[in-house]
Parts: sequence; structure tokens; C-alpha cells
Amino acid sequence: MTGVAKLLFKPFAILSGILGGVIASAVFSKVWKAATHEDDTPDASDEERGLKEILSAAALKGAIAGVVKAVLHRGGASGVRGLTGTWPA
Repeated sequence: MTGVAKLLFKPFAILSGILGGVIASAVFSKVWKAATHEDDTPDASDEERGLKEILSAAALKGAIAGVVKAVLHRGGASGVRGLTGTWPA
């Protein structure tokens, strides 16, 4: 990887990580609400929720976060390649 590609990709990677967390959280809330018709999402310390529901919510949230991260990371890498001609692996 060239120095230019590294320089361009590093700030994007940091920003996309933060933005990805915000996007993933919003998507998870909408998906959970659509699936369960509940406004609030389960939390591990929620005494009124069962373990099955908490683990299901955590698995779904993790899957959504992984997909959002991959999409943003891939898009950023493609953008850097377009600008520099080098893939920032």
C-alpha cells in the first residue's frame, strides 16, 4: 500500500467506525421494532426480559453491526482505490 493510500484511508476508517456504530444502532432499533412491535430493545441487565430474548437481540445486533461495518469499510477502500489506484489493504 502506498503512503498516500494509507494517509487517505486511515481517517476514513476511524470515521466510518463511529458512523457505522450509529447506523447499526438505528437499523437494529427499526428491525427490532418491526419484528416485535416493541419500542424498547432488550438490554442484558433488563430484569424483565428472558435470557433467550436478550441473546437473540444481541445476536441480531451483532450481525447488523458486522454488515454495516463491512459495507462502509469496503466502500471506503473502493473510494481510496479510485483516487489512488491502490487498494488500502
